[in-house]
Amino acid sequence: MADQFIVSARKYRPTTWESVVGQGAITATLRNAIATNQIAQAYLFCGPRGVGKTTCARLFAKEINKAEDGVEQDLSFNIFELDAASNNSVDDIRTITDQVRIPPQTGRYRVYIIDEVHMLSQQAFNAFLKTLEEPPPHAIFILATTEKHKIIPTILSRCQIFDFNRISVSDIASHLAYIAEQEHMQADPEGLHIIAQKADGALRDALSILDQVAAFSEKVLSYENVIKNLNVLDYENYFKVVKLILEENIPDCLLLFGEILDHGFDGHHFIIGLGEHFRNLLVSKDEKTVQLMETSDSVRARYVEQAHEADLRLIIKALELINHCDVQYRTSKNQRLLVELTLMQLCSIKYNEAEKKKSNFRIKPFIGGGLAGVKRPAASGSQDAPSAPQRVVESIFDRNKARTAEKPLARSKGVKPAISMTLTDLLKESEVAVEEGQEELARTLHQPTESYTIDEFREVWKAFAERLKEAENFSLYSTLTARAPRVTADHAIQLEINNSVQEADVINVRAEMLEFIKNRLKNHLLHLELIMVKDDPEATRLYTDKDKYDAMLKVNPALEHFRKRLNLDLEF
Repeated sequence: MADQFIVSARKYRPTTWESVVGQGAITATLRNAIATNQIAQAYLFCGPRGVGKTTCARLFAKEINKAEDGVEQDLSFNIFELDAASNNSVDDIRTITDQVRIPPQTGRYRVYIIDEVHMLSQQAFNAFLKTLEEPPPHAIFILATTEKHKIIPTILSRCQIFDFNRISVSDIASHLAYIAEQEHMQADPEGLHIIAQKADGALRDALSILDQVAAFSEKVLSYENVIKNLNVLDYENYFKVVKLILEENIPDCLLLFGEILDHGFDGHHFIIGLGEHFRNLLVSKDEKTVQLMETSDSVRARYVEQAHEADLRLIIKALELINHCDVQYRTSKNQRLLVELTLMQLCSIKYNEAEKKKSNFRIKPFIGGGLAGVKRPAASGSQDAPSAPQRVVESIFDRNKARTAEKPLARSKGVKPAISMTLTDLLKESEVAVEEGQEELARTLHQPTESYTIDEFREVWKAFAERLKEAENFSLYSTLTARAPRVTADHAIQLEINNSVQEADVINVRAEMLEFIKNRLKNHLLHLELIMVKDDPEATRLYTDKDKYDAMLKVNPALEHFRKRLNLDLEF
């Protein structure tokens, strides 16, 4: 007959002070108290489950009754254990107080271990007070609890209190490796770290999980077997998500999140894990703090590698967005959308820094820029055909990928994003624009208006263009240097452009450019005028879809008839 199986939590329960895991300060204090014969009348061991409270109580009871010559004796009759969860009445406490009067037949002390002492009733606590304050010299009480705050202060004041800490992941993983070696298991260090993290500081929980995974995997504790059995979200997913965030790849990021949900994981669990991942990236930025990560060495090296690819400001902003999502998750009506919005914001952090949009966070366009454009009114001859109904999703995405963003000529404050507005909002915006224009005029009247030569202006213009080149804005650099601008008598800078794309690019830097030129020339009467000119048709480059379509019509006018016959819709 095979030997009966004993769970690891019982089989490997510590029998010596040295074998207690993760409670070095407490075991040292208790050993010194025994060595110097400074044994108190009552002790209170408090802390989370599975960290060694009952184990240390049993060891302490055994050690104080050990004979002076060190000979082992059977003193189990001197140790009494009581579960206060099921023995919480006054009668149960009175039974103990009656037994306390009887001295031990062998040994020096009778030890009473009361587990889950916070479960005692108020009357039971009151009946226990006198005995706990003045017990017989041969009686020692050890109280254990997971909820110290539920014990009345009069009990706390009569005890020496020991707070047991959660056991660190590294200590649990080391102990699991020792047990795996004793049980002849094939253990992967990364798999043991997952078990240690899942235990949440409780060694007993870790040993129970170890037995469970060993039964599932036939004693092969690989990383894959552990995450499959425990249904743990693999850290590999978080490395992929962060990689997509750094690449600003919104579609693939959303698809990966969808796959995670399809595997049965909760969105809140995912966002908490993502926050922990970014926290690990943050501490990986400095070799002094990298030790704060409770992971295996191989995983720690991957964190350090990815941390070098991520900017510190991006990590901090990501932690802020994830924390906001965590706070809002419970009250959200559409929790999946909340997480997806957070992922889109994470992918747009670098985009917002490039756009310098500090007052309003914007989502980066992720379908070829088609979502960010403002559509201009179509020509009168291109609106005869109605919209084609019931378009399939693929055609919509293909159309958006081919669409080029066009922006209208706006005031010098920059281009506003396309939003839905009411008539009241438009009136308010007009009033604000008038007020800002009046303020701008008042400021200009008090600014210097020194004279300058055309050569000085060209030098300043060239300097600003070089700044754009250094910033790798080669498209706008080419626009500003293609034609020399003219300066009129009323200080108007006239710049010729060829199409709406160049128009939008210049408008985006209009305020910055004028500020630069005004400060260099010390003349704040300068202003910019854009002049749309048409080059030789043979030399004109086709920038937008409308330009391309018009060029095709000139080559073959029958194309318009073909479009109408097929009921095709134009999108510019």
